[in-house]
Amino acid sequence: MDSPETEQHFAAMHDFTAKLRQPSAMPVVRKYLQWQREVRAACVKGVTAPEMPSIGPLSINLDLTTACNYACDHCIDWDALNVAVRHDDARLREAIQNLVRRGLQSVILLGGGEPTLYPGFGSMVRFLKELELQVAVVTNGSNNEKIAEVAEYFTEGDWVRLSLDSGSDQTFQDMHHPKGRGIDLDQICSSAQGIKRRNPAVQLGYSFVITWQGSEREQGAGVVENLDEMESATLRAKQYGFDYISFKPFLTRAEEGAEVMDPDQAAEDREHLVQRLRTGLALAKAHEGKYFRVVDSINLRVFLDGTWKDYTAQPQTCHMQALRQVLSPLGVFNCPAHRGVEKGRVGKLDAWADAQAEDSINADAHSTIPAVQGTTNLLTNFNATTECREVTCLYNPVNHYLEKLVVAETPLEDLLDGGPDCGDCFL
Repeated sequence: MDSPETEQHFAAMHDFTAKLRQPSAMPVVRKYLQWQREVRAACVKGVTAPEMPSIGPLSINLDLTTACNYACDHCIDWDALNVAVRHDDARLREAIQNLVRRGLQSVILLGGGEPTLYPGFGSMVRFLKELELQVAVVTNGSNNEKIAEVAEYFTEGDWVRLSLDSGSDQTFQDMHHPKGRGIDLDQICSSAQGIKRRNPAVQLGYSFVITWQGSEREQGAGVVENLDEMESATLRAKQYGFDYISFKPFLTRAEEGAEVMDPDQAAEDREHLVQRLRTGLALAKAHEGKYFRVVDSINLRVFLDGTWKDYTAQPQTCHMQALRQVLSPLGVFNCPAHRGVEKGRVGKLDAWADAQAEDSINADAHSTIPAVQGTTNLLTNFNATTECREVTCLYNPVNHYLEKLVVAETPLEDLLDGGPDCGDCFL
């Protein structure tokens, strides 16, 4: 079964269907799909459904901390920052080891808070690489030297992305409100070069969330406009040796907690806003070269072509919540869009950490790890068609693709022909 047409024109980093079809992911995907078929069949027959097989997510977002030294006006995790909850480092490592045994392949360190503020940041990166995981870091850039210190451990395919969202220091300061002396855009970009010097294989990205007049993080909390700095940010990224700059539109939180796109917030009509965005993106892309890319996210592309509402039409079962989860000091959640939202909770922060129960995998028995039951419950009870009806979901095409494989009458071995190894396991 071919990859959906809706994904074929996206950048490789956003083609999640291709990532799931590569040989490294296929064993977990095959077990998951076969289990889903058996669950559906049991439901039709009115018999007890089989227990979830000994698999876990292929990729996780790991929020090391809720601590942050910025006060970004456009941060949609504002309410979850600097709260009095912490990981137990030993239990966290236990959870990750259990997940590796279940098929985990990649970890994205982000937040929540700023990952480099975690006391054991460097040690955690080394631990993850010793487990032969792909590792990425999303950072605000204030502690680039901590990343440079462990850059030698990164391998081909790993990346570091700085959330900068500006082309000038004035806009950077107005948007991010960094706490501490000497944190300015020039210093951050200059120190980021140290990461590449230590390890040229690390892909270094400059992240730019596009904001416009009228945008609000929440009602009454407006954000600074940066739309007119798309080209200047691109030139800055290229000047300082970044491998790419990525653009995505501003998201806000809906009343029920999910991250959503809300074009109606704009102070100008949508047609004019789209034209400004197209102009900014065209100016940025004019500076692409052999060693520098301009990446536009799925959300930005569907916003510009007017199809973003199509990506809110979710299948009832969100299959990706079994294949990609968020581990945070706030708990384990089914999706980055529902980080910290109770309806998306898989379990408590150590829900994947239970070494004694994990030993049962060796006997091919069902594990009693709380996250297994939590994942099963969400797959059964979390109706994405309603719960995510406002979410312009990055995983919408791959969820529909997986649903087609579940309901198809053709044997899975005839459908899962696999695909090339793209060397990217991040979901």
